[in-house]
Amino acid sequence: MASNVITDFISWVTNAQNADTMVLLARTSESSEVSNPSQALSLYFMPFDRTQPGLNLRKIKKMGGRAVDANEVFFDSYKIPATSLIGKEGDGFRMILHGMNAERCLLAGEALGLGYAALGRATNYAIEREVFGKPIGKNQAIQHGLAEAYMNLEAAKLATYHAAKLYDAAATGESDVSLTTVGAACNSAKYLAAEAAYKACERAVSDH
Repeated sequence: MASNVITDFISWVTNAQNADTMVLLARTSESSEVSNPSQALSLYFMPFDRTQPGLNLRKIKKMGGRAVDANEVFFDSYKIPATSLIGKEGDGFRMILHGMNAERCLLAGEALGLGYAALGRATNYAIEREVFGKPIGKNQAIQHGLAEAYMNLEAAKLATYHAAKLYDAAATGESDVSLTTVGAACNSAKYLAAEAAYKACERAVSDH
């Protein structure tokens, strides 16, 4: 087969205004034709030629996060080379899930950084801000909240390191750990880090 044809609409595609290639998860068969619906999806690393017929972009206006553009992408009988297929046809969903595990570790790390930054500011403020002749950090009501935020962040950090270690071991073949185990660890790390960061930020605002 010389090429595949795509007709679809995708929203919130990052950097489409500048990219010359695109990773695309596309349906290549009907769910009724395979034993598992996820096997109907394939992954492509395809040329993203904005001059080719059948491709249209619409930039999405955002209030924040403007470091990269976000777009709606419209495909109308857009042709891509069959050689753009990654791996085997029908394996796309499984590869996407595994790829998201690395992103979950990354997002967990970003959340931790935000949480520690907020905690640091709150701690400094508790030392510098004086009420009734003493820093507010001398009061247990302030100390307990900051200590709890710190412990939450430390626990989430260990979960994130554990998840990253499992992901690396599975990706390099150093361990026969299952992708299910890796996925559970990465999802847990992202959730715990996000919760810990939110509580640290909330505490920092409350103390001010």
